[in-house]
Amino acid sequence: MFYTTIEKKMSKQITDTLMMIRPVSFYMNEQTAVNNYYQKKLEGLSSEQVQDKALAEFDGFVAKLRTAGVNVEVFDDTPDPSTPDSIFPNNWVSFHESGNVWLYPMYAINRRLERREDLLESLSERFEIESVDGFLDWEMENKFLEGTGSLILDRQNKIAYAAISERTNPDVLAEFMEKTGYSSVAFIANQTVNGQRLPIYHTNVMMCLGETFAVLCADCIDDQEERQRVIDSLEKTNKEIVYITEEQKGRFAGNMLQVQNATGDKFVVMSHAAFTSLTEEQKEQLSKHGQLLHSNLDTIEALGGGSARCMMAEVFLPKK
Repeated sequence: MFYTTIEKKMSKQITDTLMMIRPVSFYMNEQTAVNNYYQKKLEGLSSEQVQDKALAEFDGFVAKLRTAGVNVEVFDDTPDPSTPDSIFPNNWVSFHESGNVWLYPMYAINRRLERREDLLESLSERFEIESVDGFLDWEMENKFLEGTGSLILDRQNKIAYAAISERTNPDVLAEFMEKTGYSSVAFIANQTVNGQRLPIYHTNVMMCLGETFAVLCADCIDDQEERQRVIDSLEKTNKEIVYITEEQKGRFAGNMLQVQNATGDKFVVMSHAAFTSLTEEQKEQLSKHGQLLHSNLDTIEALGGGSARCMMAEVFLPKK
């Protein structure tokens, strides 16, 4: 059922349903570490201890979301093939109100193995899937667009914010726009690595978008015109901007997601490291848009180089 269809106008920015993948063999992925400068080796831990810690963090995070009333569809990873980053499903798939499912081209070869048809089949038992399409042919040209890691989607205004990098290619972005009817705000976001300014691997490390707010590390956008274009777009769409520093970005303060429960209560979800990096003023700003929900993800953040938002694939599909 792979075919192209133009996205219908979508109005919901946040969802009450998430897909998350429970790790079976979590470890540091060397294939992604080449341009993910947030990954760190943890000395003195066996592979079993790493997996146990990651699993405990995952289960604790899911429990907090479910206690808040968020519907979490949990699927177990499989031991074979080896997919150490499967805990971050938002990079290979996105689900939309129109019933469309989009599949994305991945930079790391072992991450391409995360795409699982059985997960889509299972979701189709409870949700309406009208089409499954994607951009996978670009992998043959070594051009990538890693889902809502690369794309910060303003679903209400059909704007995709994208920080161009090895994992966010402008040619694939152009096809995404053509297929979905989105416009884009593209820019370069950098970080300092060994004294050099190098591209940030995923947009969702330095930016987050909710219904009425945005979290933005504007200091990452070195080009002043590009920076102003992003700010102008957010202000034009009535987003209250919560500015974070590059240091806070390094503690995954940009890697947040706004969700809601079945009764409409809203939450701003982040890791404990991100939460503790925030000032009281920033917490007050964010609390206007939802209860702050945070969980310890230290092992996952260190070895995986990703955080809370990366672990949650939003499901906007119509329920059956």
